[in-house]
Formats: sequence, structure tokens, C-alpha cells
Amino acid sequence: MTRPSQARLDLSALHHNVAVARELAPGTRLMAVVKANAYGHGAVTMARELEPRVDALAVACTEEALALRDAGIRCPILLLQGVFEASELPVAAAAGFWITIDNDLQLQWLEQASLSAPVGCWLKIDTGMHRLGALPAQTASFYQRLLACGKMAGTPVLSTHFASADELHNPQTWQQIELFEAATAGLEGLRSAANSPATLAWPRAHYDWIRPGYMLWGNSPFGETQPEAERLRPVMTLVSAVISVRDIAAGECVGYGGSWQAQRPSRVATVTIGYGDGYPRTAANGTPVLVNGRRATLAGRVSMDMITVDVTDLPPVAIGDPVVLWGEGLPVDEVARHAGTIGYELLTRMPPRTPRVIAP
Repeated sequence: MTRPSQARLDLSALHHNVAVARELAPGTRLMAVVKANAYGHGAVTMARELEPRVDALAVACTEEALALRDAGIRCPILLLQGVFEASELPVAAAAGFWITIDNDLQLQWLEQASLSAPVGCWLKIDTGMHRLGALPAQTASFYQRLLACGKMAGTPVLSTHFASADELHNPQTWQQIELFEAATAGLEGLRSAANSPATLAWPRAHYDWIRPGYMLWGNSPFGETQPEAERLRPVMTLVSAVISVRDIAAGECVGYGGSWQAQRPSRVATVTIGYGDGYPRTAANGTPVLVNGRRATLAGRVSMDMITVDVTDLPPVAIGDPVVLWGEGLPVDEVARHAGTIGYELLTRMPPRTPRVIAP
């Protein structure tokens, strides 16, 4: 027997979401972002599915990229944050990683490096996110230094990152697009700016490379309805089962601290999942849960291994009945709002304790 809590992964949904991205940005190259263990889905498993369907992968750091190479992934892999010290450059060159250059020190390290092979370079430009990237006024000089250093393969890909593309009416995205185009005018090379929200909703920003991440896992980056995002299918469905059902008198409290009190005679189901399995402790009373495919609500504080759910208004619920915490039929972002966070965090914080199981 095994504990029923698991993250079920629908690979057909992943394939569908890739196809949506391809359809929205025809003629572009697709770089799938699989950082943070592929947003909690399992980097190696997802990379193996994605490799024949995309043009490249992207991760945050060398360690993530090496794990993919060790697993047999051979397609190009971009280090989104570049290298953190000069000693990583020979490793990147030997493994065929692409690197991001976003500051003068990284550029100096490359200029001074002794490499077994030239490396592909992405020159990142800060157009308003103000985390990483060369200033727009530095773009031409950084570009020329990359061409002159003799350590780069081909010409740099010119890239930027949007701060507010998930806000459909925020003018900042148009401002960033215009600044990016002005900063790169006259420079040869491919361009890349589109993350998931820009892939879905800002076609002018598609350029030559799109870099979807969150949308590939079937989730909307928007806080409002957006027609293209509605086409996505969730890859992960977090499931468990009922392990106890009991009747509670009006006025009785449930769980640690008695944070939920029955306002009427109630029926409460205990489900074997908790914050030790990645379900957020901050999920408030009233957070939606699917029991036998029907909506119920969280009743009481989330424990390490269990939650309690008010199933009073549902047809009879029994031990062993299936429960969905998010995924098919219940968007992770809806759950995240009740927990005071975003779906990105819930997915990426999924612990190893919760097995990832490929859905049949």
C-alpha cells in the first residue's frame, strides 16, 4: 500500500501547451524554461519530453544544467543568470551551455577565459525590470566587446525580460518593447523578450526566440481571463484521498488552534496531505478542494500531513474517496490566491516527499 498523496503529471497536456506556444508565435524558436526542477514537475522527466519538441532549454544556473546533461539531455541549454564565477566558464564551454552576459564583470571573465570551445552568448539588456542586464546605453559597447573577445560562438542573442507583461493593461510592457528595440537597433543577431505572458498576449514581443515557462505547465500568468491562456491544460494535478469522515456539532472547532468553527451541524473529511507534501500552510478556511469531483472548502488549519474539509453539502463522502488539491478542474492559481501567494510558488515548492507520477 502507498500513501495516496501524489502529483500526477499529464504529458499530453505538456505537448498541448507546447503546441499552443508554437501556434501563437509561428516562425520563432522556442526555449522552454525548466528551472527550479521544471517548476516542481521534475526537470529531467520534463526535459526529456520537451527536448524533441523545442529548440533549447533554459535553467537558472550551472548545477541545473549539469544535471540535465548527466541525464542525457543534449540540446542547447541557456544559463539564464549567466555564471557566478569565472571558473564556471570552462565548464559551460565543455558542456555546450549558452551563457547570459548581463554585467561588466561577467564580460571581463569571458574576455580573460581560456576555453576549450567558444560559447554561445545571450546579451541581456535592462529595459525596466532592474534586476539584471546591461543598461541600454551600454548595449553597443558590450556587443562590440563580445564580438572582439574571440570566445563567443556566432553573434550574441539580444534579450530582455518584462516586469509587468502579466498585467494586460500596464503600459510598462510597451515602454520596455520600445526601449529594447531602440537599444538594439542596427545590431545584428537574434532577439528574445517573450516570457509566458508575452508569448500569450504580446505578439510584438515574440521576435526570434520565445521563452515560455509557466504556461508550459498549463497555468495562466494573468490575474484575469485571457483567451489564449484559457486554452492551456494543467500538467500537474495534486491528488490525495479521504482517510476519515466525522460529524461535528454546531459550535465545535476543528484543527490546531480551533481556527474553524462549525456554524451548523457539519460533516468534515480528513485528507492525507499537508504542508509536508507541498500544500500551503497559509491556505485559509474556505480554500476550494475537489472531493469526488465536487467543490468543498478547507475547514481548519493545514497540518504537516493532513487537512480537514467541510463536505456537509456534498453527497455522502467515504474513506478512500479521491481528492484534488489543484490541477484538473481546480486551477493552482485559484488555490494560491486563498493562500496569499501565486501558483508559481506552490508548484516550485513541491517537495521530494510527494511522488511525481506519470498519468496513464
